[in-house]
Amino acid sequence: MASLTAVRDGLKARIETITGVTGYARAVGEVNVPAVVVTPGQIVFDDAMQRGSDLLTFTLVLLVTLGDSDLAQQQLDEYLAGSGDRSIKAAVEGDQTLGGVADWTDVKGVQAYGLIEYAGRQYVGARFPVEVNVDGT
Repeated sequence: MASLTAVRDGLKARIETITGVTGYARAVGEVNVPAVVVTPGQIVFDDAMQRGSDLLTFTLVLLVTLGDSDLAQQQLDEYLAGSGDRSIKAAVEGDQTLGGVADWTDVKGVQAYGLIEYAGRQYVGARFPVEVNVDGT
């Protein structure tokens, strides 16, 4: 199996293809917004053909400034788009192998649009559930 670290780093690298967005492969205490923090979720071993593949799930936590709510909403709309140069989905799926560590990557949608607390601070943001399929051997 590709290491969890390699997959997280691959997701961070894809996020940082969006100009001006800071990606974080691990939880941090303070972020530079706009930011996306990669957080791991469920891991399903032996998803196909015994050790053929494993399915890793992540949540990409998008955070933008809370200061000007109109500007924050406008920024979010661009990141939430299904395509375009500011789209989280398009950036991540622009290299579904995440630099060769995954078989495929799929941004499943958007959840929790609105106020998000992260590291004790309030932001405007959203969460993107992501599935990554990796070689199980």
